[in-house]
Amino acid sequence: MIAHPCRTGSILAQTLWALLLPVALAQAQPYPSRPVRLVIQFGPGSSGDTMVRIVSSPLAETLGQPVIVDNRAGAGGMVAAELVRSAPPDGYTLLGGSSSTQVIRRFMARSMPFDPEKEFTPISQWIQSVATIVASPALPAATLKDLIAFARANPGKIAYGTSGVGSEHHLSGEQIKQITGIDMLHVPYKVGMQGLLDVAAGRLPIAFAIYAVALPQAKAGKVRILAVVREQRTPRLPDVPAVPEAVPGFEPPPSWVGLFAPASLPAALLRRISEANIKALSLPETRARLDQQGLDVIGSTPQEFAALIRRQSDLVGRIVKAADIQPLE
Repeated sequence: MIAHPCRTGSILAQTLWALLLPVALAQAQPYPSRPVRLVIQFGPGSSGDTMVRIVSSPLAETLGQPVIVDNRAGAGGMVAAELVRSAPPDGYTLLGGSSSTQVIRRFMARSMPFDPEKEFTPISQWIQSVATIVASPALPAATLKDLIAFARANPGKIAYGTSGVGSEHHLSGEQIKQITGIDMLHVPYKVGMQGLLDVAAGRLPIAFAIYAVALPQAKAGKVRILAVVREQRTPRLPDVPAVPEAVPGFEPPPSWVGLFAPASLPAALLRRISEANIKALSLPETRARLDQQGLDVIGSTPQEFAALIRRQSDLVGRIVKAADIQPLE
């Protein structure tokens, strides 16, 4: 029996409407109409958790609904990322993700269950951490240029400490080696702070260390800060050169935390969340509290953040390939 064309069209229309009605009703509701869940990869009480909570409070004010921080540490950030990836793109489940998970991990893992660039909607880069290169006062190098000259004259005799294989600090060290042609030995630590302490104790020539933890050692005269790992100098250390001043062509590897949503977030929701986020990060109190943590506030647009991720993914891929850094897991 052949169905009548009009009846078939009516059935299809009813089916389509039944599928679209929940979406239409959801979009008719002003966003947000209930609390927003912010999933993060940092454990409670950690520095990352503290940073996110500094942002989540003003974000809740600008959105007009509570922002509930959900700590889901584990598997190098993958537990949190997987949870948000599988959530509906309705703006009520967001991710506070780091560059280690969203960019670096795809080059350092033998397999990835998803493509971060395809399965998340970048909303904004929240902060950029400030890293430094510190040296032992006993090392005959007062500047990064001096260090490069010393390493060139003494191949294989300089070791540099980092927070681990494939970390942004390791990528920085390998990029410096690739651009300058010097030979340095990489010493990975499970805890980056230990490398700084070994430099302060004279057991290691140089190390990469976050500004906030390096500064007290520098003020005590136990280490010398040779450079900041960023494109330009930081107002925090105006007399300390940025790495590109001694290594032209150097681009800082990713070291940030940002806001993401699941893929296919509707444009209207993306715009609403982005505007609220930028407003929250622009508040003087928010900026002051993050600055006290030694963090640079960014507050980029979705377009800027997406472009940054693409550029940094290309950078990390080139460094890893040239240095032949092998996947860890």
